[in-house]
Amino acid sequence: MMEHKAVEEAKPAFSLGRLLKNHAVPILFIIICALGSYYARLPLQFLIAEIITRMARNSFLVISLIIPIIAGMGLNFGIVLGAMAAQFAFIATVFWQMQGLVGLSVTVLLTIPVAIVFGWLTGMLFNRTRGKEMITGIILSFFANGLYQLICLWVIGGLIPFPDETMVLPSGVGLRNTVNLKAMHYALDNIIKWRHGMISIPVMTFAAVALLCVGMVYLLKTKLGQDFRAVGQSQQIARVAGINVDKVRILAIVFSTVLAALGQIIFLQNLGILTTYGSHVQVGTFAVAAILIGGASVSKATIGQALLGTFLFHTLFIVSPLAGKNLMGNPQVGEFFRVFVAYGVIGVALALHAWRGRGK
Repeated sequence: MMEHKAVEEAKPAFSLGRLLKNHAVPILFIIICALGSYYARLPLQFLIAEIITRMARNSFLVISLIIPIIAGMGLNFGIVLGAMAAQFAFIATVFWQMQGLVGLSVTVLLTIPVAIVFGWLTGMLFNRTRGKEMITGIILSFFANGLYQLICLWVIGGLIPFPDETMVLPSGVGLRNTVNLKAMHYALDNIIKWRHGMISIPVMTFAAVALLCVGMVYLLKTKLGQDFRAVGQSQQIARVAGINVDKVRILAIVFSTVLAALGQIIFLQNLGILTTYGSHVQVGTFAVAAILIGGASVSKATIGQALLGTFLFHTLFIVSPLAGKNLMGNPQVGEFFRVFVAYGVIGVALALHAWRGRGK
């Protein structure tokens, strides 16, 4: 009884100031989203329907960032490589004229090994740039995008014959700007879909997100999950405890890259079109911005923060153009604001991380 009482006394009392300090970012964006929704004057059913669509489309990608953060590697901007792996697989299955759930399943099977290789190479690079993983991931994504464009613009149809006039440029060399995914459009979303008025809920897509969340909770309770946490807390102590730190860090990036690749598949099957040279470019930036808006940091993230951040970030995306138009008479104001938010929240997070690092 005495011990129990002592534990109760040790618990800090509720403090509004502490709550605001610890959750300042999500609270701020809840207020911004509420104000934006008010001034956008969108019908409630339409707003809910759009939020549900974007949550289904983007949640998987945002959750893919969690494991590297837990493992002490910060925000993995390298998930762009996972998105590229998914797009290469889609290009192959569209070329083979595969359709529906079968085509999507083959896309997944093709994506996973490519994403594993990309993740392994990224992890090896991060081990050589220890402590600078985030900036390395940004530069790596630019470099990988250059190689991706080289393959899509010159190798396909140039070095590798590609006899499909609907997919290549009129010259016969290089892919067109867009690849039609109509044959696999909503392949996952339409398996089970609940409808009520304007609202449509892709049950299987949300089931996939829920399965990922459950799987991640289970993973973090296993020895590998504990190794991720140990390495994230102190690499030196983890080594003393007999943990192969370099291998654990590589595995964290492999998990992240594969999950991002699967997330990009979910994203693209929902859109129904692949913008060959643009679909992957902002994947890392928007996913990172979303998880930070949810209250995560460079060193700490949870599934709840990832989902909350996805909700807030994409609610802002929906309401900001109309709110900007109604307030300023120009929808472009809303576009500028959400781009500012995406990059601004990342900049603030990195600045805080550097400031805290100096404090230590």
